[in-house]
Amino acid sequence: MSNGNVIRGARVGSAPPRHPERHRPVPCRSVSFWCRNGHRTDIRIAADAATPELWDCPRCGLPAGPDAQDPPGRVRAEPYKTHLAYVKERRTDAEGEAILAEALAALRHRRGER
Repeated sequence: MSNGNVIRGARVGSAPPRHPERHRPVPCRSVSFWCRNGHRTDIRIAADAATPELWDCPRCGLPAGPDAQDPPGRVRAEPYKTHLAYVKERRTDAEGEAILAEALAALRHRRGER
């Protein structure tokens, strides 16, 4: 005899049945991409969608292209830049000296120094 907390006629993970007349799947096509390591990646895209030029290989992370004989090369990673490097790109040395002098003057004024 059940304790009254059981949902009858259902199971874990059950969902209402799909009705095929409510929707029609979009026509798809399969596109293959190859990376420099020879990995093949097949993706499915909509038939009317444009094929991407590059796709990241899920196995090694290198860029992959649609041509198996001539896959794209390794993308050159930009080196890490510090905050100071970015500031130096935006400001000249003269502007940096002026900003430093202004900040030091404000600091000395707050401290009561001359």
